[in-house]
Amino acid sequence: MSETTETIFSKIIRREIPADIIYEDDLALAFNDIQPQAPVHFLVIPKKPIAKLADAESQDHAVLGHLLLTAKRVAEQVGLENGYRVVINSGNDGGQTVYHLHLHVLGGRALKWPPG
Repeated sequence: MSETTETIFSKIIRREIPADIIYEDDLALAFNDIQPQAPVHFLVIPKKPIAKLADAESQDHAVLGHLLLTAKRVAEQVGLENGYRVVINSGNDGGQTVYHLHLHVLGGRALKWPPG
């Protein structure tokens, strides 16, 4: 998949389709997952279209760090003081279904290991 591939997340960024957006800044967007796998489940995406983590380059280091800090900030904002899990699926075998890099942040209950 290339960086120019159109995804549902591209349309959310452009506000062409609705999403329950809970955070936004110049680099990232966070919104609630439409199929939550935990009581709290939101996604953090870069506004720059990176198809998957495996496609990230060294020049993406700042945005990658920003995504993790955004996940932390939004987790605090929604009250996940007892902890949470951050998951990035990369590629088919990793379970990725939307080819726009995204972080799943799950919490609101004790999570089990291993996850899959």
